[in-house]
Amino acid sequence: MWRSRLGSGFCSPVSRDPHKGDVRPDKIERVNAARLESLKTLVREHKLFSAALAVGAFLRLLTMIGYPGALWFAGDSYVYVGAALRPQPNLSKSTGYSFFLRALLPFHSFTLVTLIQHLFGLAVAVMIYVLLRRNGVSKLWSTAATLPVLLDGYIIEDEHMIMAESLFTFLLMVALLLILWRRDMKWWNALIAGLLIGYAVDVRTEGAIVLLVFPLFVLVRGWRVHGWKHLTGWLAAVMMAIGCLIPVAGYMSWFHERTGHYGVSEATGFYLWGRVSSFANCAVIKPTGKQALVCPAQPLSQRTPPGNWIWHAPPFHAGVNTLGSPVDATNNQLLTDFAIHAVEAQPLGYVKAVVKDTMLSFGFPRIAYPGAGTTYYYNFHLHYKADGTLPPNNPDHEWIQGGTAYGDWLSYGHQAPGRVIEAFAIPMVLYNRLVFTYGPLLALIFIVGLGGLFSLRRTGTKLTSYRLRWAPRGTSMLPWVTAVALLVFPIAIADFDYRYLLPVIPFACLAAGLGFAPAKRRSSPAPEPAAPAAEEIDSAAPSEVPASTS
Repeated sequence: MWRSRLGSGFCSPVSRDPHKGDVRPDKIERVNAARLESLKTLVREHKLFSAALAVGAFLRLLTMIGYPGALWFAGDSYVYVGAALRPQPNLSKSTGYSFFLRALLPFHSFTLVTLIQHLFGLAVAVMIYVLLRRNGVSKLWSTAATLPVLLDGYIIEDEHMIMAESLFTFLLMVALLLILWRRDMKWWNALIAGLLIGYAVDVRTEGAIVLLVFPLFVLVRGWRVHGWKHLTGWLAAVMMAIGCLIPVAGYMSWFHERTGHYGVSEATGFYLWGRVSSFANCAVIKPTGKQALVCPAQPLSQRTPPGNWIWHAPPFHAGVNTLGSPVDATNNQLLTDFAIHAVEAQPLGYVKAVVKDTMLSFGFPRIAYPGAGTTYYYNFHLHYKADGTLPPNNPDHEWIQGGTAYGDWLSYGHQAPGRVIEAFAIPMVLYNRLVFTYGPLLALIFIVGLGGLFSLRRTGTKLTSYRLRWAPRGTSMLPWVTAVALLVFPIAIADFDYRYLLPVIPFACLAAGLGFAPAKRRSSPAPEPAAPAAEEIDSAAPSEVPASTS
């Protein structure tokens, strides 16, 4: 459908003047007219989605005018910009996103960075729509599935920040498109998808679970299509695994060259330590040696959420710190060992903490979690200088050695941070706080994502005669599994954060849309045909059933 509607104008040859050897102007005009007509036809045939896409683009344009340059998140953005100017791995987080910023450094424009990130957001919505239409979902439901991605105020605000979520989500959605486009995946497509997945993990390590989910899905599908005994049943998955390995192994080698240790950061134990702080009981864990020094001594009622606690609580933030930095190789191992010990001693406490924090994703109203200082950056504001939240210009605290956060911001973008054009910013300030994917709506999206997998079947006339029945699904469950994995994994290894929901929403919406795809029909053995009568032969001409265009 999409291919046919692009029209021949996109591929029409352009004739040249045989005497002058250059392109004739009339031919150029005809080609351009054909392309424009093809675009108009495409828009007319997909009016609903085109309108939604236009609204999403307008909101992003309003954001770019109201907030020239880019917004930031304290800490993370400073690391990314500093590492873009002076490429180096960071002990507290991977700097794969900084490679993207580094590629755009010659332009010295945060406006260009945010423009591309806003285009990523629009492109993700287009990919969702295309996948749904390819799977037979109606135009109405395909468009509805893209609305949270196009219109969510928090997603738009995050796209305007120097943060990794928009690039991460775009990379994974392109990889998912390659995986789901056809069941018999070519090995080169699998390799490309793997490279995208691997780089996505370098960009945002909280999504590392996809290194397992995507290749495993391709492997199982390959076995089902070709059989596990055939090489073709393994080839796509193996090539995807190789593709995933290349960017991750490359980053780990670079990290080893700079630090002497293989990894993407030295903060794994730090965040795990924060995770277990929400339930750890030293009397139950009974830690010994240095582990006893890092076991939280405060009563549970006095501990703040893990995402806040790790930055303020002892022993690493006490007046006298005898353990050193929490993100060096020695303490990373110490904190990791303690966290594992805590989970082994209190497994139910760990499960309860993860489930409880996961449920925050579906709560209403939003709360200041893990703290008001964090959620402040998830909203548009009219004043940043007066709020004292500009990137700091403190030479005693360099996020990436060689420059302050404020100095790095000026060096990269050649523009001071915090400028606001109020006439255009005010609508976005209000919009951001009112229009977003509310928690109960996200829960509904996840439930609808199971559509086509379970169905209610009436077995009698009574109200209690309905039974939940397993039904064959006509489409893949990979988007739903991906959304669940991206939701739960960061909570399991660190803590809940509203920002972690942003990459989840597009995949959950895609899964919900696929729930409206035509159900898979069960194939049953056909009965032996009887010899038809003469009059039956005459009336056996096949009747054509027009496909739905809704």
